[in-house]
Amino acid sequence: MRLRPIALALALSALGGAAACVRTSSASAGGTASPEQVTMLRVVNQGSLDMDIYVLRSPGGQRIRLGTATANATTRMTIPADELLGSNTSLRFIADPIGGTRQSVSSEILVTRGDEVTLQIPPF
Repeated sequence: MRLRPIALALALSALGGAAACVRTSSASAGGTASPEQVTMLRVVNQGSLDMDIYVLRSPGGQRIRLGTATANATTRMTIPADELLGSNTSLRFIADPIGGTRQSVSSEILVTRGDEVTLQIPPF
């Protein structure tokens, strides 16, 4: 298994702080993941509000709800395979606080089937 961490700073304006997004690839040495590999999103929510998490394929994709990230906890969600096109797909993630008024949108990150993406939501 080959691991390729890529760090990407996110601006989560509604949260009032910075967050980090890391991609870890489990692609084979040839650089492509096998079709049966599941692509995961790991959300580390350090905030005090639960967050509805969505994925948005760039450019102009429809937002798809992945689930709810519980406050002060780590939650794992599956990124649907039909959101991933080709070897790399540009995705954004949306964190919408339950009981809050503003959602936050991440920067784009390239994701490949079989990757695990970590989205860190800082305390606010």
